[in-house]
Amino acid sequence: MVKISSPNTDVLIAAKCWQSEANAEAVVRRAIAAAASAIELPSDNTEVAVMLTDDERIRELNEQWRGQDKPTNVLSFPAEWHVGPDDGAPRMLGDIAIAYETTRREAEEEFKPFENHLSHLVVHGFLHLLGYDHIQDGEAEEMEELERDILATLGIADPYAIKDQVMK
Repeated sequence: MVKISSPNTDVLIAAKCWQSEANAEAVVRRAIAAAASAIELPSDNTEVAVMLTDDERIRELNEQWRGQDKPTNVLSFPAEWHVGPDDGAPRMLGDIAIAYETTRREAEEEFKPFENHLSHLVVHGFLHLLGYDHIQDGEAEEMEELERDILATLGIADPYAIKDQVMK
């Protein structure tokens, strides 16, 4: 494991609704860089792909891969790791898909700036690519603490504290 500044990040804007968010690609790259600088990656030559899509497409992906016929905010698809000789090619961490409408709605419901919520979802998805999860309480606490720490480096308040305040 090595600590690097940031993996190569490909951002695909796959839905027209993202056109209203001129800074979306920069927000994604900044969040990936912050997450990568906070943890050790399996290689110093890694790559991640992020697809900014809409609720319709993410619903299809959610149905296909998770059996849930509904949109969600973020999906992560970790790449399989194959041990072999280092041929110099980037090591793919995986893919992240983020739905615009769900992300927008959640940000508004929780009174968060859209870019802050997008950053949180990118960090969350990136951590999933590296094996972090939140199914068990202990895992969730570890993952959320790491998210808080990473987002703090970006000047973003604890997203879970904000959510807890809104839900009261």
